[in-house]
Amino acid sequence: MPTYDYECQTCGHQFEARQSMKDPHLTDCPKEGCPGPVKRRIGVGAGFIFKGNGFYITDYRSDSYKAAAKKDSEASSSSSSNSSSSSGSSGGGSSGGGAAST
Repeated sequence: MPTYDYECQTCGHQFEARQSMKDPHLTDCPKEGCPGPVKRRIGVGAGFIFKGNGFYITDYRSDSYKAAAKKDSEASSSSSSNSSSSSGSSGGGSSGGGAAST
């Protein structure tokens, strides 16, 4: 359940209240003897703390998904290294092909 910050408009009393998101806002000051209206303040919320080497979307994936992703990354890295070596040979072949046609 979230915690909301409230402030009394009459006496300035500030307090927190744990409420469900569906509950209506509080309207009366809980301080004894103060019938003033309260206003919900904008809170800073809770911060996230990431510890360790980092946080990635694949950290909590299933083992079968991780294995498939690893196989795909290995296949793409080997095909990119093949395409760079084949592009060098095809570049030489195109100049040789031009010489053979003359």
